Amino acid sequence: MFNSLFSFKPNQRPYGSRFNPKQLLMLLLLLLEAQFVTQLTPVTAQTDVPTTVEPSPDTAPTICPADLKASIDAIANRPEFDYARWGILIQPLFSDTPLYSRERDRYFIPASNLKLFTTAAALSQLGANFRIRTSVYGTPTEGTIPQLRVVGRGDPSLNTDQLKDLAQQLRRQGIRRVDQLIVEDRYFSEPKVNPTWEWSDIQFYYGTAVNSLILNENAVLLTLTPQTVGQPLTVTWADPIAAKQWQIENQTVTTEAEPTESINISGVLGKPLLRIRGQLAADAGLWLTAVAIPDPANYFLQHFRRALADSGIQVERGLVTTEPNFQEDTELAAVDSPPLSELIAETNQQSNNLYAEALLRSLGVTDKEADESTATAGREQIRASLAELGVEPESYVLADGSGLSRHNLVSPTAIVQTLQAIARTPMAQSYLDSLAVAGVEGTLRQRFQNTPAQGRVYAKTGTMTGVSALSGYVEVPDYQPLVFSIMVNQSNQSVSTIRQAIDEIVVLLSRLRSC
Repeated sequence: MFNSLFSFKPNQRPYGSRFNPKQLLMLLLLLLEAQFVTQLTPVTAQTDVPTTVEPSPDTAPTICPADLKASIDAIANRPEFDYARWGILIQPLFSDTPLYSRERDRYFIPASNLKLFTTAAALSQLGANFRIRTSVYGTPTEGTIPQLRVVGRGDPSLNTDQLKDLAQQLRRQGIRRVDQLIVEDRYFSEPKVNPTWEWSDIQFYYGTAVNSLILNENAVLLTLTPQTVGQPLTVTWADPIAAKQWQIENQTVTTEAEPTESINISGVLGKPLLRIRGQLAADAGLWLTAVAIPDPANYFLQHFRRALADSGIQVERGLVTTEPNFQEDTELAAVDSPPLSELIAETNQQSNNLYAEALLRSLGVTDKEADESTATAGREQIRASLAELGVEPESYVLADGSGLSRHNLVSPTAIVQTLQAIARTPMAQSYLDSLAVAGVEGTLRQRFQNTPAQGRVYAKTGTMTGVSALSGYVEVPDYQPLVFSIMVNQSNQSVSTIRQAIDEIVVLLSRLRSC
């Protein structure tokens, strides 16, 4: 069974072709893990720095299980981690006997390791072939539709190309005029933004609102360009429709090459205002980031009106509603998301918060009380699913589906139990395929290169200020497969320093042999 579990082929990723060039540019930012930062750096400096932790696989020495504790303790007990908390559990995949543990039953903030719960529950409850459908309803009369309704169901992968597809489907049916275009944004209930998220996050792409009609991941690319010395930087939006939703307070300046380059972007509570401060050298390149769409439902409406107009369909008026509609109109056009197996791959491989939160709410829709939010119902569905898998209910506390909230609390035991349980189910391969691969792809692409762990570790990363985590599976040659969870909290060290230590521990696991 385990050989099948690790029959993953890294280059088979069909969902990548769904994005147009403009969206691919935005994905350069979406590949980055969410971090609690207000002091931002140019995109070229935000990518993961390759870690160098061991010699090449051919020359790396092996390690015996009896020596593992001393080797890991030597890493975790370094002086730079005197104020940090380490939570570690390492076990054979199909055994409950730990090879190493440290505070395995204590709570830690998991950051994006929480996505392991959300995606496991989604696979268990919805199935690998589940798709999310966006539908257009109406009753045409001689080329005119009195009322055209768009019903979204929270597809996080929906993009402008698919809106054009919907418009073309309508045109092929002879439709040329719409009296009223109604966008129904009620499939997911409020709140669209988790109330436990920090304000400094929600104006950026990784903290964007999650609604029923998601478009282009509810985010837009923002570019800052240096000018002549003394002049403010030029602010350019990739999407003019999105640009109309933000006001900009530009307090930047172009400087000589010598001063330190720094940009700070902050929002204003209760206002669609971005304050941009800082400086870039005149010879610096473009500075890129992605920010949230403040009103995603209206953003969707405006883009669909444009798609209809470009297809020769005139729209007289449009509106967004959250009211139920009881008309029995015909479905005139529809687009489906990729299967869930691909959605969870985007969620875990690229640590996509929006996808995780959309899946959480999709779970909630399946069994929601009348006065309950879909997000709350989704968390209850995750708890029910994990309980069925045998995960101890008291070993974790859920506040969201992505890990962006610092109110999430998870023990290493809970993560290891989840990883072990899902490996025994028919969903094992789909789950494994969703994880980043050491030195190969996803958020681990730049880590573990030229080490014994490259291509043999399948894991989920997690990063916040003061928090770093890595949990997953290790395929160990000439030894049994392992499952592990490593979480570091309350550290005052840089992300690179913490990752270096975590990676050293994981490389030790890849060198284990029976002796």
